Amino acid sequence: MARPEQVLVLEPQHELKFRGPFTDVVTATLKLTNPTDRNVCFKVKTTAPRRYCVRPNSGIIDAGNSVNVSVMLQPFDYDPNEKSKHKFMVQSMLAPFDMTDMEGVWKEAKPEELMDSKLRCSFEMPLENDKTTEHSVLPKSASASLDDGEVKKIMEECKRLQMEVQRLREENKQIREDDGLRKRKVTSMAAPHSSSMATTAMRDEGLSTRVLALCVLFFVIGVIIGKLAL
Repeated sequence: MARPEQVLVLEPQHELKFRGPFTDVVTATLKLTNPTDRNVCFKVKTTAPRRYCVRPNSGIIDAGNSVNVSVMLQPFDYDPNEKSKHKFMVQSMLAPFDMTDMEGVWKEAKPEELMDSKLRCSFEMPLENDKTTEHSVLPKSASASLDDGEVKKIMEECKRLQMEVQRLREENKQIREDDGLRKRKVTSMAAPHSSSMATTAMRDEGLSTRVLALCVLFFVIGVIIGKLAL
């Protein structure tokens, strides 16, 4: 029995293009759209699993929704004379209504329930006159896997962190100003306190001298009285 036709809509349909230089990871995006009124399970397979990183490589696409699959080609020594033989296959099937285990569903799936589409891979180097725009092209392809919601979240987080840094700078500045004011107050308060301590010390010293003098005087008087009594 022939397999049913692929229900998913693939963009691109037949070929994944990777644009060099290939000294770093190069990302291509494969968009999978489910136009049906049923949820669809999918898997993405390749003939060269060591050369590519695919995220996500499997999952469920809800009815009427789409998923962006990032296909990341790992760095390698590019030979323009070598033709790419790498291929990808997108396998899919309608999700059962009572599905609880996706892996179990794939294992129990019948061949006539499976649908697949195949894509070729092509590599190309930028032309000499394109090198000036190379940096603008690569970030765009690398960020294609992020949807608008994720980009918005990242921008909001960056803005929040910038505000937090600014707040901490202001707090640090205020702490330094308060510390300087406190030191000046301590210095100004220390001078009167020192003078008062000196005055108190002199006063205590004078009092001690007078007490000592009185003690000597009483001692002398006592000696004189003792001699007279004898």
